[in-house]
Amino acid sequence: MNPLIWLALAVAAGAAAYLVGWRAVQGYRAREARDLNADRYLAWRGRARPPAPRGSMREGMTLDERRRAIAGAVLGAIAVLSLAGFFVAS
Repeated sequence: MNPLIWLALAVAAGAAAYLVGWRAVQGYRAREARDLNADRYLAWRGRARPPAPRGSMREGMTLDERRRAIAGAVLGAIAVLSLAGFFVAS
């Protein structure tokens, strides 16, 4: 196969991995920031929640964010393999 096709596939898969994965990370970070802001507001109003136990109470990523992160990782792996194919073919 033509090396430029491998390179184009690597660039396209890398860009897709970035777009898909970044959206998942941004959603997770935005939710964490909203939760922190809500806790600060309640503390400022004098209605602070009791301190949480030592363990982490974070929800983690939602199912949709987890799917997007996995899809981004798979697309990233395709990009790396395509780049290796480009170097082998050229």
